[in-house]
Amino acid sequence: MYALLKPLLFRFEPENAHHLVTSALKRANRVRVIKKLVNSVYNVEHPSLERQVFGLTFKNPVGLAAGFDKNAEWVDALSAFGFGFIEIGTVTPLPQPGNEKPRMFRLVADEALINRMGFNNQGVEVAAERLRRLKRNGLIIGGNIGKNKITPNEDAVSDYIKCFEQLFDVVDYFVVNVSSPNTPGLRDLQEKEPLKQILNTLQQRNSKNGISRPILLKIAPDLTDAQLDDIIEIVKETGIAGVIATNTTISREGLSSEPRLVKETGGLSGKPLTRRSTEVIRYLSEKSGKAFPIIGVGGIHSPRDAQEKLDAGASLVQVYTGFIYEGPALISRIKRSLIRQ
Repeated sequence: MYALLKPLLFRFEPENAHHLVTSALKRANRVRVIKKLVNSVYNVEHPSLERQVFGLTFKNPVGLAAGFDKNAEWVDALSAFGFGFIEIGTVTPLPQPGNEKPRMFRLVADEALINRMGFNNQGVEVAAERLRRLKRNGLIIGGNIGKNKITPNEDAVSDYIKCFEQLFDVVDYFVVNVSSPNTPGLRDLQEKEPLKQILNTLQQRNSKNGISRPILLKIAPDLTDAQLDDIIEIVKETGIAGVIATNTTISREGLSSEPRLVKETGGLSGKPLTRRSTEVIRYLSEKSGKAFPIIGVGGIHSPRDAQEKLDAGASLVQVYTGFIYEGPALISRIKRSLIRQ
């Protein structure tokens, strides 16, 4: 079905297509017969797919990465496609419009996207309220948190605290996003000392009525080996639960799309990121001695791509750009491949 819809959707600007699809999903999800039909077509489950990671039980290891549902608007509709977990956000304390449009571009020849969205979202309070009303049905939900553009880096920790406290009761794990290239200066927070301050502060607050939430760090694929060594040290020192590898890249190496697209600023995702994200996963896993779990994301467009990340040391995987190019059948294809092993 998606193969028929994709050429039509790709005639629209990417952000417009996104809103068209999600609006249709939300309406269709209200019709019980359609929801059951979608679930029966795409939802493949098996006991062998279950994973215990970060102290949480995932019904399967395939998740939706942050960025697709920034405001927790479509979690229920998206869950019908069989995701084991869905990560909402990135959310910030205050609503913000993000960068000027156009801010998302398809590089079809490379099966990639460039985005410079800029943490556009309705604010953490809106997302938290939506999640309070949500019926989970065993779905694991992550909260990806960031800082507002107007917040200087020296005050960034306060933004992460506000998001953490607002979402604590409505998500199962947290992701600290300091690796998006689309908020000026944000990646500077990946440096050792500011990053340790943010993570240690959140860890100190990570207990409520005897409950704590796994805190993960999402990192860029553009880090050097020395910087990845620092990440390993920081994860061990702060005691956070793990790492998501990786975010989008600022590299444009090896692209074949037309120059006007390649020159667009922003983070690149999709197939060009497949190899590098897997390299980062393998490096972190091997160099740390598998000291912490890793969620692998970046360029997963097939079951083989997912398996390579799992073989490299990932415990779970997430899709985003592959979901857009391959459609919802990608999730069931990955899960069927894992069941056959």
